Amino acid sequence: MRFEIMRLDDADGSAVDSTVVDAAYVNRIVQQAAATGQRLYIRPHESPAS
Repeated sequence: MRFEIMRLDDADGSAVDSTVVDAAYVNRIVQQAAATGQRLYIRPHESPAS
């Protein structure tokens, strides 16, 4: 499964960047964000149908 992770602006909560990753990388990104105090929004990412 893949997830979209958006980093949020501290001032207004708007998304400043976005990336799509495999489930295996979500924990690592969350740990990095927690260590630096970044806010994240994580949601499942659906691939477009072929």
